[in-house]
Amino acid sequence: MKVCIVGLGAIGGWLAAHLQRLQDVRVSALARGDTLAAVSAHGLRLDIGGETWRAPLHASDDPAELGEQDLVILAVKGPAVAGVAAQVAQLCGTHTRVLTALNGLPWWFTAGLPVPGLSLASVDPGGRIAALLPPARVIGCVVHASCALREPGWVRHVMGNGLLLGEATGGSSAGLAEATALLTRAGFGAKAVDSIQREVFYKLWGNMTTNPVSALTRATTDRILADELVCEFTTAIMREAAVIGEKVGCPIAQSPQDRHAITRSLGAFKTSMLQDIEAGRAIETDALLAAPRELAQQVGAVTPMLDALLGLTRLMDAGRVRS
Repeated sequence: MKVCIVGLGAIGGWLAAHLQRLQDVRVSALARGDTLAAVSAHGLRLDIGGETWRAPLHASDDPAELGEQDLVILAVKGPAVAGVAAQVAQLCGTHTRVLTALNGLPWWFTAGLPVPGLSLASVDPGGRIAALLPPARVIGCVVHASCALREPGWVRHVMGNGLLLGEATGGSSAGLAEATALLTRAGFGAKAVDSIQREVFYKLWGNMTTNPVSALTRATTDRILADELVCEFTTAIMREAAVIGEKVGCPIAQSPQDRHAITRSLGAFKTSMLQDIEAGRAIETDALLAAPRELAQQVGAVTPMLDALLGLTRLMDAGRVRS
C-alpha cells in the first residue's frame, strides 16, 4: 500500500512516523523547504514515550516523483489547503482516498449534513478545492492528540492517540474500513464513526475559543479558564456555537462547563494557534471562526460574541509579521 503525507508538520509527522513502522506500507511525503532538507538529511524523527524514533522517509516537493497513491493524508494548516490542493490531486488515481487531518471546518463539511444548500465560501472560495478534491473522495479524520515541532522534520508527541474517521458524504464504505484498519495497525486508537461532521463540530466547539483567545493574549489554557471574565466570554461563544450545531444537525450534548472541566484536566498547555503565533506561521482564523459564523448566517443564528472574537482575531493577525 502506498501512503503519502502532505503536510509534514507536528500531526503529519506523528502520523508518518507510526505508519513508517508497518512493513507492508510504502510511506512518502510531499514536503518543501527546511522540512524537505531536514528529512532528506536526517530522516523523520519523533520523540515519544521517552524514546526518539528515527525513520528514513522518501520526501519530495514534486508530486509526479512520488506517483499515484492509495491513500493521501492531508495534514496541512487550514490556510495552506488551497495552495496544495492541485498537488494532492496529482497524487490521486481513480481509487485514491484523501484523508484530512485538519482543524476547524473543512471545505467538505457541508457535504454530509442533513441540511441542504449550505456552503462554506470562507474556507473554499468559488468551490475551487472541492473541484479538485471532491467530498466523495474524502475521509474526514478528527485527531484527539497533541504534538509539537521541535524543529523541521522532528516532532514531539505531547499526549493523546485518538483518531475518529468518517466518510465526508456520510455512511460507511470499504475504503473507510481499510483506512481505519491501517491506522489501528500503526498503533493509533482509530475508530470509524457514522457522522464525521458531528465529531468535527464537537472538536471545533471545544477549541474555537481557547485557540483564538490564546493567540490574542499569549496565555495558556489554564490561565484562560482561570480568569472569570475570559472564561465567561468563551462560555458565551460556546453557547452560540451550540445553537449553530443544533441547526445544522450537529447537536452538542455537553455544557460549556463540562468541556471546561476537560480542558482544565489537561493542565497548562499552549494551543496549536498559540504555537503558530510564536513561530510566525499563518493561523487558522477562517476554519475556526469565519466558517462557523458563515453557517450561522445561513441558518439564522445570532452570534455577537463569535463575531467579536472573529473581528479581534482578524485585526490582530493583520498586524503580525510572519516568518
